[in-house]
Amino acid sequence: MSSENLPYLDPSEIPLEGSAVQRFKNRRDAFWSGIRDASGTPATVLFFGMVGFGAMSKTNGLDVWLTSLSSLFIFALPGQVVFLEMATGDASALAIALAVTLTSSRFITMTVTLFPQLHDRDRNRSLYAHVHLLAMTAWSVSMREFHSIEAKHRLNYFVGIGLLCWILAVPGTILGYFLAGRVSTAMTLGLIFINPLFFLLTFTEVKPWVNRIAIALGCIFGPIFYFLDRDTSLLTTGLLAGTLAYMIDRKLLRKKPGVLG
Repeated sequence: MSSENLPYLDPSEIPLEGSAVQRFKNRRDAFWSGIRDASGTPATVLFFGMVGFGAMSKTNGLDVWLTSLSSLFIFALPGQVVFLEMATGDASALAIALAVTLTSSRFITMTVTLFPQLHDRDRNRSLYAHVHLLAMTAWSVSMREFHSIEAKHRLNYFVGIGLLCWILAVPGTILGYFLAGRVSTAMTLGLIFINPLFFLLTFTEVKPWVNRIAIALGCIFGPIFYFLDRDTSLLTTGLLAGTLAYMIDRKLLRKKPGVLG
């Protein structure tokens, strides 16, 4: 089937195998390209986010070993912040595990949108190890770039991005831990929120309007639901903004070919 006869597919959907032109010579080339793409803004953003978490942990009385291991094994700032708050609040191990697991449930949607885009031969049990490298940074960059990468090279590209970010997580955490006291509380919180901000700005560059609509609706509904019930505001905002954006895209914009481009 020629590319002219393919149905419309945007970068936020699952591209067909072979729909992208050859971008890399081999898998090794794709891996190192992922390393290079991550070594700029993505890795820097994640590194300083971990610096903020390390400083916060020291301020709240956690030791450096537990703080560092949380970055190594949890590798998700929202989950790590929940872990920090509950650990300092003398919560039980079971309660902490359940809370961190629920916080990380967002990775389900990331997994089901990213990994089906991989080549058939890469969809095996090794993905259970690769999924640990999945973070907002690696996911957002991969979703933006996968449509222009051959399916057989996508996993190596993703691993290159995710591996560098994961390797830098622990040094960033340790640095922040020992910088605690020299960094103000406002700056510490600002460093933690750099990563979500990068994720947000990355998706404003994605061409399909559905992403921009979801971001705009989230900015509107977020403050409203926060004042109504701050404990469930993030979940409610994401559910409502995402659902409305999807409906607007499917029911209205898809009927207007000029808007899709």
